[in-house]
Amino acid sequence: MTIPSAPETEAVRPPFRPEIIASVPRGAPSTDQAAPPVVEQPAPQAVPFRQLQPHAQPTATEGRTPRERRRSQSAMIDLDRLRQGGFIVPDDAPTRVAEEFRIVKRQLLRKALPSSPDLIPNGNLLMVTSTQPGEGKTFCSINLALSIASERDLTVMLVDADVARPQLLSALDIEADKGLIDVLVDDRLDVADCLLRTNIDNLTVLPAGRPHPGATELLSSDKMAALLQEMARRYHDRIVIFDSSPVLASSAPGVLAARMGQILFVVEADRTRETQVMEALSLISDCRNISMLLNKSRFMGGKVRFGSYYEYYRS
Repeated sequence: MTIPSAPETEAVRPPFRPEIIASVPRGAPSTDQAAPPVVEQPAPQAVPFRQLQPHAQPTATEGRTPRERRRSQSAMIDLDRLRQGGFIVPDDAPTRVAEEFRIVKRQLLRKALPSSPDLIPNGNLLMVTSTQPGEGKTFCSINLALSIASERDLTVMLVDADVARPQLLSALDIEADKGLIDVLVDDRLDVADCLLRTNIDNLTVLPAGRPHPGATELLSSDKMAALLQEMARRYHDRIVIFDSSPVLASSAPGVLAARMGQILFVVEADRTRETQVMEALSLISDCRNISMLLNKSRFMGGKVRFGSYYEYYRS
């Protein structure tokens, strides 16, 4: 990973070396807010990784208990709006973006699949974060979830864990009146009461819920720990993706890191300083499985890319 160094400060280095799994070309959305309508969204350029295998996924209601199916609310995601924003749309023709995220997800699924020899504890709990706002973590969270949702034997729960500044619902253009924080505050609520079952097969969304001054303490509570264990163990075919707040902007990612199986750490090329990255990594080093995705990088390779290959194939 090539990141401009910033000599001003010396950050504490984490006691391990995170793995760089992908590099996303320049042109991806620059903020973690609702994705603006973009005519074309370059895909992340994957860098060779060491691992992974695919996962399959059931339909939107398979793998859920009758209680959950009864309680879950419905949310209609505008697929055309997704395309305009540069997001992956399952079952669409192959695109460069889709192919890039296929490579990314393979690296992550290998540690999450029960059948994989590389399975790690809670490997199906995956947090996506970044050093600072605007690096594209929410864009990557959504595309990763959409890519995994296209698998035949897997389901995906996309959780808005950026409880200070939730962006998922805005990016997906859907609404909800309760979510994760409400479950942690109200003992009468179950996760199933807050889940949004979408029109995309195998994808459900758990909103952040109401604003709360003690959100970080709620995320570090025993109830949250029990909730995460239930998420990890109840459904062997479910990947849970947490779109968390940036590490240097909130204390929440550091709290969640200790309970995650994996972290996908998004870094914006040519903007985020190395010292900032190292400081952020030290704050989430309780998770030993951190993969890095370099976002908005300049592609220096040849002219043949995934997109041009598929255009040739379809011609």
